[in-house]
Amino acid sequence: MRENLQYPIFQIIRDLADKEQIECYVVGGYVRDCIMGRPFKNDVDLVVIGSGIDFASKLGEILHTKVAVYKNFGTAMLVYDGINLEFVGARRESYRSNSRKPVVEDGTLEDDQNRRDFTINAMAYCLNADRFGELVDPFDGVKDIQNRIIRTPLDPAITFSDDPLRMMRAIRFATQLNFKIDVKAVQAIAENTERIKIISKERIIDELNKIVMAAKPSVGFRYLFDTGLLKIIFPAMYNLHGVDIIDGRGHKDNFYHTLEVLDNVASLSEDLWLRWAAIMHDIAKPATKRYDKRVGWTFHGHEDRGARMVPKLFAELKLPLHDKMKFVQKLVQLHLRPIVLAQDIVTDSAVRRLLYEAGDDIDALMLLCHADVTTKNEFKKKKYRGNFELVKQKLKDVEERDKIRNWQPPVSGADIMALFEIGPGRVVGIIKNAMREAILEGEIPNSREEALSFILKQGKRLGLSPKTNTAL
Repeated sequence: MRENLQYPIFQIIRDLADKEQIECYVVGGYVRDCIMGRPFKNDVDLVVIGSGIDFASKLGEILHTKVAVYKNFGTAMLVYDGINLEFVGARRESYRSNSRKPVVEDGTLEDDQNRRDFTINAMAYCLNADRFGELVDPFDGVKDIQNRIIRTPLDPAITFSDDPLRMMRAIRFATQLNFKIDVKAVQAIAENTERIKIISKERIIDELNKIVMAAKPSVGFRYLFDTGLLKIIFPAMYNLHGVDIIDGRGHKDNFYHTLEVLDNVASLSEDLWLRWAAIMHDIAKPATKRYDKRVGWTFHGHEDRGARMVPKLFAELKLPLHDKMKFVQKLVQLHLRPIVLAQDIVTDSAVRRLLYEAGDDIDALMLLCHADVTTKNEFKKKKYRGNFELVKQKLKDVEERDKIRNWQPPVSGADIMALFEIGPGRVVGIIKNAMREAILEGEIPNSREEALSFILKQGKRLGLSPKTNTAL
């Protein structure tokens, strides 16, 4: 395993460990990723049998680099040659039922490996000269990597009860690595779901976002649903599940449809917020579901209701409430519009309105709507997606001609007030709205000259006279 320790820093640590007569090991993700042949992410965790802070401080003196010490956690960090190194002393942990913060005592390497979350993260490379590169793998982590399985070193029920965040981490690793979770571990998660409530929402959303950003996020969301965790951490998404049948007529399961849309988006984009738009796009369907004897199941207005739900859901999940939330809200609000255009004859005015409302997010919206076509009927899928290509071309043509994306009125409210010598008020809004509608409907071109001519006519209808010799 020496080839996995080729970075010069490992030799420097080896020499210091031998000089101080201290055992030192590389542990966790670096070891796992080396064995899996995954790219190095510049983060290395190290365990010393003794004080990790003292060892890091001595290493910092040798390297002439700053050491960040976190006494409350018993850890120290430094950066060398672009590599982030975190040192901790080997320890054993015990937990109380109402907290995930353990009681920590000094321990052995065995104690430290016992406390690790999963067998694939409990392996270690020795850095001492006489055993340099030796792999210490007490729980068959290498075998679990080969079998693509997530398993806990000790009893999973105890592991997850002690630190419930590990339930989210198990699902996250399974999703990121495309592994299965051991059956006993899945059962233990299902038995300990209520324990997740002692974890802060910030920690939960951090793990959930990593699941969302996986190559195939549905893997994680299926685990979350099947174990019962989703019902606790994101009930609005859990409520999408299920099919009602009346008079022999049902509807698609909106939970599994959402997962399919999410996977479709994930295959096309690395944008976290576009993926959240996929998760949220049908979030209001349970609240808007109605049965009509003539047409069957309907979800009228779910896009409007869903857009109104987004800020509250973001706040509950501890997601950011700034422009990222507004982006998701906009896409939820507009996600049916391109689909309607793809089904009907596309008019220039409808395209102009969509461009005006979507602005720079039109490409993201079209990607979401493309992903939203999940019918198993290949003829329908081909037809819809073919129509989408026509809509995309129409969007391009209209935008090149009319410049509606991120539209700004060619004549401002200040211009209108100066033209008619009036102050701010309702009349100015009426004229501006009329101008906007005329441009979007194609009644007048999107130009200042045509807009001024239109405004003069509108003012005359409202009993206004233009100021003489007004230079606009």
